[in-house]
Amino acid sequence: MELPFKVDLSKEVVAITGGGGVLMRSFAEALAACGASVGVIDIDEKACEAVAGEICKAGGKAVAAPANCLVRDSIEKAKDVIEKAFGPVTMLVNGAGGNNARCTTDNETMAEAKAGMKDFFALDADGFKFVFDLNILTAILCTQTFAADMVAKKKGNIINISSMNAYRPLTKIPAYSSAKAGVSNLTQWLAVHFASSGIRVNAMAPGFFSTKQNEKLLWNADGTPTARTGKILAHTPMGRFGLPEDLLGTLLWLADDKASGFVTGIVVPVDGGFSAYSGV
Repeated sequence: MELPFKVDLSKEVVAITGGGGVLMRSFAEALAACGASVGVIDIDEKACEAVAGEICKAGGKAVAAPANCLVRDSIEKAKDVIEKAFGPVTMLVNGAGGNNARCTTDNETMAEAKAGMKDFFALDADGFKFVFDLNILTAILCTQTFAADMVAKKKGNIINISSMNAYRPLTKIPAYSSAKAGVSNLTQWLAVHFASSGIRVNAMAPGFFSTKQNEKLLWNADGTPTARTGKILAHTPMGRFGLPEDLLGTLLWLADDKASGFVTGIVVPVDGGFSAYSGV
């Protein structure tokens, strides 16, 4: 992996949730390339093992720690795996999250609603709860699990993953947009709560990246871009989707106490200018 720059993370033990996904996989690889010992946490055991295996193959230190981040006991088991391999976790990346089709509308506005279309009134309440839990509750449970050791040592670093949806809610996905706004708010709350304990808490807000989770919204079955893709790129001044490597500079800056040791409670947009553009 080619990094934008390297920092010394050789003393860090990192737990990264959602580590089997496209973006968090690149995070795990980047942190390991800077010397960190990485615990790869994901509900998909095979994905965990694949990412950890690739890191070890490249000469890094990593262990697969599969877990359901909605279940405290499952997270505790992952913590035990990481601690047995590397010792107490000093850095947590709360990367688990996502959307669910049960709370995604077919129409962008009610003016476009047609018979048989899944509009706002047809959205599933349990779908909303699932998305809120997947994005916010996972961050809370994982922080409760891993931050206790950080408090005891008076040192730690937590990086949450918010979204551009927290700044500019997208049509069709009200649950995901509001959940990520909650992640940004939670980041600020935790930063204040833990500041006196020597723990920094920040977040990254990626703009638009093409991943497995959103590919059906962005690409037609024949591989051509959807109308939604056209709108996104038209409102992204840099005119393209982000690539996983576009996030790594911000990640490494936040991960390094020497570079960002007086930074806590912020949410950093990495969005190609999307949040700055009014559309005119």
